[in-house]
Amino acid sequence: MSKIVCPEILGMKSLNPIPIGGVPASPYTRKMISLMRYRRISYVIEWGDPRDLIRRFGVEEPKPVLLPVMIFEVDGKHKAVTDSTPIIRHLEIEFSPRSVIPSDPKLAFLNYVLEDFGDEWVTKYMFHYRWYFKDDIEKAGTILPLLHGISLDDDSHAAFKKHISDLQISRLGVVGSNELTAPIIEASYKRFLGQLDHCLSKHPFLFGNRPSSADFALFGQLSALIGFDPTSRALAHEISPRVVAWQDLMEDLSGLKPNESDWINFKDAEQNLLSLFQEVGKVYLPALLANSRAINQEEKTWTVEIDGAKWEQRSFPYQAKCLKWINHEFQKLNESDQKHIKEFLIKTGCGEMIIAVSYTHLTLPTKRIV
Repeated sequence: MSKIVCPEILGMKSLNPIPIGGVPASPYTRKMISLMRYRRISYVIEWGDPRDLIRRFGVEEPKPVLLPVMIFEVDGKHKAVTDSTPIIRHLEIEFSPRSVIPSDPKLAFLNYVLEDFGDEWVTKYMFHYRWYFKDDIEKAGTILPLLHGISLDDDSHAAFKKHISDLQISRLGVVGSNELTAPIIEASYKRFLGQLDHCLSKHPFLFGNRPSSADFALFGQLSALIGFDPTSRALAHEISPRVVAWQDLMEDLSGLKPNESDWINFKDAEQNLLSLFQEVGKVYLPALLANSRAINQEEKTWTVEIDGAKWEQRSFPYQAKCLKWINHEFQKLNESDQKHIKEFLIKTGCGEMIIAVSYTHLTLPTKRIV
């Protein structure tokens, strides 16, 4: 099982129920709510601005305040946390039943990579489709303010709509969405739907007959891409009705009765996940590597070829840390497991994911939630 690597959550204890602040259109809020339902962990969700929850508990705001915010106890005091991946692994320690981390360390590593892919690349699909197309901008700009305050008067709603639309459109460059990269993002999304369809045609979840944290990461993004945003939803219905149905089923898996034998073996995982990892190697890995090099060289932007086309984006320090964190997970494997993982990564075009890094003094980052 993957262990906690983030010092920020060491010594953390869960409240009963765990308070959560978020909004329904946030893919990371949906990721965590769905996971909590499946794991049957008690929680209470407060919809709206998470700062209201933070103020009510009288705790320091995370920097930055992102969605969702969850309240835990650390050293006898309440703390607001927004880091989905380490939170999930913390919950694995406090609540052992209905685990979302495969027991085979090799599968756990593949699961970690796919969770990261969902959080950091599939989210590019989500943000692009929501804020690049006119109809999607209109829907998001209209509905999102009301999710923060259902009784907003017309003038306040109009002002909030303009504010959130202008802000989010201005942030398209943060995820790399622009006129040059739009065709790359859209082609990748369409391939991803077909690849996930293939996986789900073999088993109901990525790693067998029970969901992993990667399933919830992909679901979170698809809850927006299929459940909210019109352009990406229409494409999903056209390309993969199976994925559309899966997104609905993932909403609440509290009635599922998982067994340890429900995890597939590594050999089956290699076959079932081959095309999905090829997509990771085709689009996400080049971005990770180029961004990491730019951060190391203190360059503000980077350019790389992705899927045969030019991708240009502002450097993002956080994603340089993502690559280090993936490598930390790899270093925890024994020699035999590392050998099998390397062979699979090379076969899928992901071989460069494993980099020569000294971990002796490595301070690993926390995962973010947007």
